[in-house]
Amino acid sequence: MIKPIFLRALFQLFLRSKYLLHFFLLLLLFNCQFIYIFLRFYLKGVLFTIMMRAAKQALRKKVKLDLKEMTLKEKTLQSANITQQVLNNKWYKSATRLSIYLSMKNEVQTYDILKHAIDSKKAVFIPKYVGDNMDMVRLHSMEDYEALPETKWFIKQPLDDDNTRENAIETGGLDLILVPGVAFTKAGGRMGHGKGYYDTYIEKISKVKQPRLVGLAFNVQMLDEIPLSEHDQPLDDVITYKS
Repeated sequence: MIKPIFLRALFQLFLRSKYLLHFFLLLLLFNCQFIYIFLRFYLKGVLFTIMMRAAKQALRKKVKLDLKEMTLKEKTLQSANITQQVLNNKWYKSATRLSIYLSMKNEVQTYDILKHAIDSKKAVFIPKYVGDNMDMVRLHSMEDYEALPETKWFIKQPLDDDNTRENAIETGGLDLILVPGVAFTKAGGRMGHGKGYYDTYIEKISKVKQPRLVGLAFNVQMLDEIPLSEHDQPLDDVITYKS
């Protein structure tokens, strides 16, 4: 019986190979039982990936519709409540280097957290997206924030060619990352927008220093369960509205 670890390695070779025809010719050198086992393993992985993506897309669509139905008053009220919970929490108070996402209209608003952190002389880092890559770069003041240009999604961020800012990974890592998302669970499960920016970044920066990961969520974003894959990074805490 061929061991699964060998099949997995062979599957990875299949995905990376530039010479697929040669690869399949090599397969023909093995017996039919091997080909059957390999194809069964391959199809199982493909079907799982397809089902996972479909489940996430359906859930994102539902939660985004729920977010659209929230009034500005509800978003403002819940954001203020969540802000106070963050500012009063021990992990925020002890953090000297932290990342704060710059919120969009359907996310928990972070402006007041940003201002408090800068006024408290904390080293504040914000996301900078270039293509498929995201880094956390230093924000120096609220004047610096106000001067940031907006992307086509109306998100403030430094220009692509602004390479003068301190990069968190290159200068010691982060103590705390406030993480946005589409849906969350109390246990720390998180589903983002599907680009994988934060999952990839968390994996990278954790090799420098393990930060505390905290999600901020409106009540409609809190679910009992969400579909998760191995790549999805779990959070340490999720802060949501408390009445």
